[in-house]
Amino acid sequence: MTSLEATLLAEIDAARDELIAFFQGFTRIATPNPPGETREAASFLGAFLDARGLPYQVIAPVPEWPNIVADHRFDRPGRHLVLNGHIDVFPAGDPARWRHGSPWSGAIDDGRLYGRGTADMKCGTSASFIAYALLARHRDRLKGRLTLTAVSDEETGGRWGTGYLFANHPDLVMGDCCLNGEPSSAYTVRYGEKAPLWLVFTARARGAHGAYVHLSESATKIATALIDRLEAVTAIKPEMPDKVARNLADPSVRQALETGLGAGAADTVAAVTLNIGMVEGGLKTNMIPSECRVEADIRLPVGVPKARVWAMVREIMQDFPTVTVEEQSLPEEEGANWCDPEGEMLRIIQDRATRIAGITPAPVITLAATDARFWRNAGVPAYIYGCAFDLVGTYDESVALEEFLNVVRVHTLSAAAYLGGE
Repeated sequence: MTSLEATLLAEIDAARDELIAFFQGFTRIATPNPPGETREAASFLGAFLDARGLPYQVIAPVPEWPNIVADHRFDRPGRHLVLNGHIDVFPAGDPARWRHGSPWSGAIDDGRLYGRGTADMKCGTSASFIAYALLARHRDRLKGRLTLTAVSDEETGGRWGTGYLFANHPDLVMGDCCLNGEPSSAYTVRYGEKAPLWLVFTARARGAHGAYVHLSESATKIATALIDRLEAVTAIKPEMPDKVARNLADPSVRQALETGLGAGAADTVAAVTLNIGMVEGGLKTNMIPSECRVEADIRLPVGVPKARVWAMVREIMQDFPTVTVEEQSLPEEEGANWCDPEGEMLRIIQDRATRIAGITPAPVITLAATDARFWRNAGVPAYIYGCAFDLVGTYDESVALEEFLNVVRVHTLSAAAYLGGE
C-alpha cells in the first residue's frame, strides 16, 4: 500500500459520518425518471463541490435535467480518468409500500440506508463525488487529469445526459478510462454489458361493441398473439469473441455471476432475453379495442447484433399487417459492448477490492445497460464496481452502510492508483 492510499483510507474513516450523511441527503431528494426533474439534487451535489472549493459546470440541454461536470488537471502530465454516475433513478411506486412511509426517507435502519435509487445509483454517484474531492485534496501526489460527470438522463437512454456530453463536449468526457459505480456487487467487476433493444409495437383494428365480435378483430388479441411470437428471438444464439466466451465459461466467473446477480444469471448473460414491460389497450370492458400498445425490452448479449434481431422481428411482423413498430432505444447503438476483461484498471480494482473487502471481484459481462457503454463504444475502457444489485427496482431498496463505504474506498484507491498516486 502506498503512503497516499494509507492517507486516503484514514481520511475516509475519519469522515465516516459525514460521508454517510452526504449519501443520505442525496437519497432524500426525489429524482424519479420519468419525469426526470433533478434540479434540486443537482444543486445538492453542486453544494458539495462548492463547499470544497472545487469548480464545476452545469450543462443542461433540457433545463429540468442538468448534468454536472467537474474537471481537474494535476500539475504533472499523465492519463485522463473519468468518473461517471447518474442522478436520476427509477420511479418509486406506491409510497405506502415502503417500510419507512416514503421512498425518499433516507432512513437508516439496522445498518442499511433506505430509499429509491440508493443502489441504482446514488451509492455509486456519491462515491464518485467523494473520490473526486479526496483526490483533488492531494493534487500534488497525482498525475494527469480527473473528470467527474453526474448526469440526469441515464434511466431513459442517456440522449440528454452522457450521450449529449459525448456529442457536444468530447474533450471533457472521452478520457483514457472510465470508472463507474453502478451496482455490481462485491463479487464482480463489470467490463461489458448486454445492449437494450426497446421496441414499441402498436396493433390496430376497426373496433366495435364488445358483443359484436364478428365486426372487428381485437387489437389486444392481435397484440397477445404477437407477444407470443416474439418469444422466438430468445432462441438466437450469440457468436462471441473468443476472449469473452472464455471469460463467461470460466467456472469462477459463472459462480460470481450467480452469487452477485442471482441464480440463473450465468446463463442469462449469454442469452437474448425478452421482457414485455408494458401493454396498454382498450377503452372499456364491453368495447372491442381498436388499438393496443406493447413495449418490449429485448436484451442482446455480446455476439448478437441488433440487425439479427431486427431481421427476425420483421419476419414475424409479416404475419401482423396491422401492427407497426418503432425503436425507443438509441438506434445508432448496434449491440452489446465490452472492453478488455484483463485491462489495467480492472486489475487495479480487483487488487484494491481484495485488500479492502477481502473479495476478489470476477470480471463479467452483465445484464443491465449503463452509461459506461458510451465510453466502450468510443473505444475507451470502462469498468463498473458498485454495491449489490438484488434490491434495485424493488420496494425498500437499500444499501448497507459498510457496503457504501467499501465502494467509496475501492473507487478512491483505484482512481489514485490509475493516476500514479504515490
